[in-house]
Amino acid sequence: MEPFWIVFAAFLVVIFTYLWHITSRNLPPGPWNLPVIGYLAWLDPKFPYLSLTDLSRRYGPVFGLRLGNVYTVVISDAKLVKKIFNKDATSGRAPLYLTHGIMQGYGLICAEGELWKDQRKFVHNTLKSMGASRIGQNRVKMQNLIMRHVSRLVQHIKNQGDEVTLDPLEPLRHSLGSAINEMVFGKSWSREDATWKWLQHLQEEGTKQIGVAGPLNFLPFLRFLPKFKQTMRFLIEGKIKTHKIYEDIIAEQKTRGESNFIQFFLAEREKRGTEDRQKFYNEEQFHHLLADIFGASLDTTLTTLRWYLLYLAAHQEVQSKVRVQLTEVLGDHPATLDDLGFVHYVEASIAEVQRIRSVVPVGIPHGSLEKIEIQGYTVPKGTMIVPLQWAIHMDPEVWNEPEAFKPERFINDTGKFFKPEAFIPFQAGKRMCVGDELAKMFLYLFGATLVQNFRISCEDLAELDLTGECGITLTPKPHRLIFKSL
Repeated sequence: MEPFWIVFAAFLVVIFTYLWHITSRNLPPGPWNLPVIGYLAWLDPKFPYLSLTDLSRRYGPVFGLRLGNVYTVVISDAKLVKKIFNKDATSGRAPLYLTHGIMQGYGLICAEGELWKDQRKFVHNTLKSMGASRIGQNRVKMQNLIMRHVSRLVQHIKNQGDEVTLDPLEPLRHSLGSAINEMVFGKSWSREDATWKWLQHLQEEGTKQIGVAGPLNFLPFLRFLPKFKQTMRFLIEGKIKTHKIYEDIIAEQKTRGESNFIQFFLAEREKRGTEDRQKFYNEEQFHHLLADIFGASLDTTLTTLRWYLLYLAAHQEVQSKVRVQLTEVLGDHPATLDDLGFVHYVEASIAEVQRIRSVVPVGIPHGSLEKIEIQGYTVPKGTMIVPLQWAIHMDPEVWNEPEAFKPERFINDTGKFFKPEAFIPFQAGKRMCVGDELAKMFLYLFGATLVQNFRISCEDLAELDLTGECGITLTPKPHRLIFKSL
């Protein structure tokens, strides 16, 4: 019987290869894929964005490969990303196990279809109503909320002495997180509060664990192995505990007005009919949406601010130019959002950090809801489409000396800030980051205020590591900076 099974297995391989060949004749070019695992064996687990960038240099701005059981198309051209992601057909979520298995399509990040359309519109309108927009009467209100927590951060550092050496992660996370807590939940906690410590722990550890669980997205059967069982248990139990915390906070907010995200959701739910309440405003959706707004806002903005301080410490000449411009424009006054039309080099320095260290180097993947065409290639329904931000932002054909930190890239001939077409820190298209204006507010007000108050340097420039660690986001490795009061 043994020879029979060998022949049968060989026959299946031949059939598999033949079927793959006849169904992939018009797919984008790409590397050879192994059965079952696809190209996963060749992806660098620590720097997957570098592996994919190498493939983009070899196969061009559009290439395809299999990651486990997920067929994937990678795009490394900004203009093409904008074009493709503006289509309804690419507004789906990537068919990943964690997305659909743990999050079950709830929230905003993992939602698609009618739920995603309704909730994105709601989030957009809510953020605008709260002042997270370019114009509007509540813009100053949002500015004051942020600056209240920025001022506390500055005072916290100054209370430790005129010259302090510390890892800025914890103070940044507390201050930035407190501002986001107030905006989302209508409350913030002290540094030592047990609930706040738990939420911070879950945010930090959850990000790491989702990185560990990454292979499960493409090979779901791995969840039966002890290592991944433990990770899955942590993620699921963490979600349950967090949602219980949200329930208690929601109960506190039910008798108040419309001043935070929870209250806006409750008010919108009251306006809707029974069908909408059941489909779009149920408790599961509410809890997952809160987690998305809090987690996405904190993680990406915190990481960008950490990179910003690190690059300013490594490039004192840039920091000096930023400080000089702030002094010229603001004098002794604190930063305000009205400054943004005049502090062009400051804006450029923030943009250059977003380019040189893309917070999400692989981009947030989309899913194709139907068969589409990309540059003459056929992309099947259910394909994961990856906007490879690292390759876009580090393309030597577009950015001269891409590894060099040069804010001048974002200054035009008239000395004003401008955004090149290949700069897409918040991605593009129908699913681009809905909180981009809020993020810009946080980055400017936190970054500018810290530079106004401190000269930021590092202990040993030769030992400074700017490579980062890649999980969901590309974060700086643990480091210490010197804050000298001015």
